[in-house]
This record gives sequence, C-alpha cells and structure tokens, in this order.
Amino acid sequence: MTADRPAITLDLPDPAATEAVARWLADHLGPGDVLLLQGPIGAGKTHLARTLIQHRLAADGTMEDVPSPTFTLVQVYDTQGGEIWHADLYRLSHPQDVLELGLDEAFDTALCLIEWPDRLGSLTPPQALTLTLTPRGEGRRATLTGPSARLSALGAPPPT
Repeated sequence: MTADRPAITLDLPDPAATEAVARWLADHLGPGDVLLLQGPIGAGKTHLARTLIQHRLAADGTMEDVPSPTFTLVQVYDTQGGEIWHADLYRLSHPQDVLELGLDEAFDTALCLIEWPDRLGSLTPPQALTLTLTPRGEGRRATLTGPSARLSALGAPPPT
C-alpha cells in the first residue's frame, strides 16, 4: 500500500460475504473500470466475478449462465450499464496476446474483470483497481487497492 494506492481490507468468512462484496462492486463499477483479480487457484476470483456479473444481469431482469472463461479466455456480457468483459489470462504466455483478445480497447469502453492480471505485464491499466483474495481457513481476506480518488468514490464496503 502506498499513499497514492491505499487499501481496503476485508475479512470474508464465507461465500455469502464474498458475494456481498461482489454485489457492492457491481453497483459501483462501470464502463472504463478495470478490476484485477489476484490470488491463488481456488481463492474465489471466479466466484466473485460470477456473482458481480449475475448481479448486473439481474438488475436488467436477465438471468444468464456465467461460466469460467478459463478455456474461452474472454466472456462478454451485455448489460444496460454497458459491456462486462470477464477474462482469465492464466493460459496466456505473453502480454502481447492481450492485444489479440481486444482487451486493450475494452479497458476504455467496458467494465473489465481480469483474472491472472500478472499476464498483462506493461499493458496493465494504471487506473485499475486490484482485488487480492487470500484464503484464510474457511474464508478469505480481500484487499482492494487502487488510486485514492477511485477507492473513495466506491464508498464504504458492505459489512462482512
């Protein structure tokens, strides 16, 4: 954590707490926002992204299956609030592969949820928010970092 990238840390004791954070983020993020989801396999990155997407779709009165993009690399969802791009970059071997996916353009126009963001390298948007999920017993710890102004605009996180 630095002064220009402060952190919000939340202990999430169960999946319901993770889902509450996902819904909070869904209500406060939109086109041009990039959420980098970090953590080991099984930390809850896909669960959080799936809940966020389903919350936004439900707000539009839509129900849709939200599969992991592990094999497709990117899944795109159209919502009334704009497109949501959910990307899993685990299988990418070079940051330039991101350009072939069109993610660099989506960073400006869509809400982008990026799993395994270390694969972005120098293409990581400087304004991105980073949510690091760390397993802790039955739950996890979530640490959200980003530019001070952007974190402030999110308001208070939900109680966990």
